[in-house]
Amino acid sequence: MKEKTAAIIVAAGRGSRMGTKIQKQYLKLLGKPILAYTLEAFEKSETDEIILVVGEGEEDYVTREIIRPYGISRVTRVVAGGKERYESVWNGLQAVKEGIFPEEKNECFVLIHDGARAFITPEQINFCIGQVREHRACVMGMPVKDTIKVVDSQEYTVSTPDRSTLWQMQTPQCFELTEISSAYRKMFQSGAEKVTDDAMVMESFGERPVKMIRGSYDNIKVTTPEDLILGEAILKEKINIQN
Repeated sequence: MKEKTAAIIVAAGRGSRMGTKIQKQYLKLLGKPILAYTLEAFEKSETDEIILVVGEGEEDYVTREIIRPYGISRVTRVVAGGKERYESVWNGLQAVKEGIFPEEKNECFVLIHDGARAFITPEQINFCIGQVREHRACVMGMPVKDTIKVVDSQEYTVSTPDRSTLWQMQTPQCFELTEISSAYRKMFQSGAEKVTDDAMVMESFGERPVKMIRGSYDNIKVTTPEDLILGEAILKEKINIQN
């Protein structure tokens, strides 16, 4: 039985912390939109299809300016996202489900990835596919390097958690479609609002533990102007290695 693997690329954010009029996923690094790097990595991976979730009204723009010019053939649908990330992910999950014929009985796995996390590699994506088939719920991340402090509302330190148990979360975050959809449905029914990632949804409303898998410290999300400088350095290093 061949399982289907779909990637949900979430690129509906406004990017207020970047401080630019253009959404961060459309900014260019070395002459190419950030989102194009992300899509190219998944295009070269073993994923069967890509669902791209963008801001409402941007569907035609990304098709015209990114998908077609950069030869992205595995995007099967471009759908509008919501105001919050979890709403955009839900719209992506529904798009995957709509693309599955009722008579299809094979399992479907989804890799949920931030569109502005442009430095993921096809090899890392394929690793995620293998891991989610084994564990059914796994998230890419890396152990934190720095000491972390818990602070109170006045920003005084309260405690210092054991650094050896702390990881910084990345994407892809990978799940079996039916299980993560069920967890999201329960989350909406509960009225929960402070949900920061898909692993938290599974932890709080799912029925399966989430396995952490190692990614790369290069797998950063472009969020602030400083990230653009780091991102260019990462890309230049990759180019040097390839040459």
